[in-house]
Amino acid sequence: MMQHLPALPILIPLFAASIALFFEHRRFGMVPQRIVAWVSIAAMLAVAVVLVASAGSGAVSVYLLGDWPARLGIVLMVDRLSALMLLVGLLLGAACLLHACAGWDRRAPHFHAFFQFQLMGLNGAFLTGDVFNLFVFFEVLLISSYGLMLSGGRGERMRAGLHYVTFNIAASTLFLIALGLLYGLLGSLNMAELSARVAQLPPGDVAMVKAAAGLLFVVFCAKAALLPMYFWLPETYTHAPAAVAGLFAIMTKVGLYAVLRLGTLTFGASGPLDGFAWPALLALGAVTLVLASLGVLAANRLRALAAYLVLGSAATLFVAFSLHTAGTVGAGLYYLVHSSFAGAALFLLADLIRRRRGRASDRKDLVAALPDKTVPGLLFLVAAVSLAGLPPLSGFIGKLLLLEAVPAGPRTAWIWTLVLGTSFLMLVGLARAGTRLFWRVEPWPDAGVDKLEAYTPEKDVAPAPSRPLETAAIVLLLAYGVALVLAAAPVLDYTRATATQLQSPADYVEHVRAATPVLREP
Repeated sequence: MMQHLPALPILIPLFAASIALFFEHRRFGMVPQRIVAWVSIAAMLAVAVVLVASAGSGAVSVYLLGDWPARLGIVLMVDRLSALMLLVGLLLGAACLLHACAGWDRRAPHFHAFFQFQLMGLNGAFLTGDVFNLFVFFEVLLISSYGLMLSGGRGERMRAGLHYVTFNIAASTLFLIALGLLYGLLGSLNMAELSARVAQLPPGDVAMVKAAAGLLFVVFCAKAALLPMYFWLPETYTHAPAAVAGLFAIMTKVGLYAVLRLGTLTFGASGPLDGFAWPALLALGAVTLVLASLGVLAANRLRALAAYLVLGSAATLFVAFSLHTAGTVGAGLYYLVHSSFAGAALFLLADLIRRRRGRASDRKDLVAALPDKTVPGLLFLVAAVSLAGLPPLSGFIGKLLLLEAVPAGPRTAWIWTLVLGTSFLMLVGLARAGTRLFWRVEPWPDAGVDKLEAYTPEKDVAPAPSRPLETAAIVLLLAYGVALVLAAAPVLDYTRATATQLQSPADYVEHVRAATPVLREP
């Protein structure tokens, strides 16, 4: 049974989605669907914990679907990085599911089926050892995200959702073109096999393989919202339902995972393509980080502010990974875990505040009372301190370790300036948002009438009541961040060991290339 564990995070949500579809008839109500969803996510979490424990010993597990040779068939791989990403995605999914079960899942047709299919796509993307199946799982999670984004939507959400769909279809087309080029040039799409073949590439084929690899990185950077392909993210995340936006906090991390995986394994095994993309990604990540911090300052809605913070966290990770040392990658992986949880918590909190403020929604430029603001205010304070990178929470630890790991040289000063300067701008943006939302002040005498006409107490509607499950979901996500601080030593040991393993891909390649089916006598 143990040897089949890598396939279970894909099979469990597949069957759960099918069962959830069966229970969608109104005569069953929501209870059976929710039970199926929670049993599924509990089972996946149990499997993920076992896989993390196994990968923590340094073992690389290979699972051959259909018993085909690894370089010919579909292979699933579990190492430290894939196990970590699997666990983070499922922990995030559990909190978002808890929030959705407060009532939003009633308003979205097929929510639980789409949610399970998206978890299946995420899990498969982290576990696959084949670039083509990475494309397949990308499409599974994207199609599911289209359904989650557009379910029950209208107006601004429908417009943002259609832009999101169009952008990702174009990126997927480019992905297929890149895969066709790679397969035509190298004769395989298995990541480990590609690594071995790229290392022995004839000089005449280097330029074409670089072009194909460049197309792949463009696709992954588009998924991770790197400049100049980040314009889709703020609008999409701002208008997505809260539980969906919270789960989307890890969507950009899938693109970052693909960049890190292929950049260190397939195109980074001391071959002619070793490190060819890192300088460009470092520069683009730095510019994206600056623009994201300015977006945090300029955002007039709390949901938009949260979207720019997610963009800023992705840009910070591009900087960390592009420095391409074990220290910066290890610190970046810790920061990846932190930012996924903290970013999702702010999306859920923004939705709670939006409904509690009535017509004023989550707009910072409108003055409105926030009933029972003590608990939301405390939750916002914890989330803001963490996202701004202030002590003693996990954001501070991640950024401190990243700065400490920056290699000495001419880049040290400007990277320190970049990270500290953008962190300060984000802190100012979060402080302004907290002041305007929780510390009520009267508008300035010379405030423009056009802004004040949008909301007056006479036009207000009754705020929506608070729901305990929504608050519990936010508390759970913030508790993950507190746990990252309390367990910082073992988590950092794991992420640093993961970075070291990524820097030495020979074991990964050897395990996959050696995985061939046992020939049985007739």
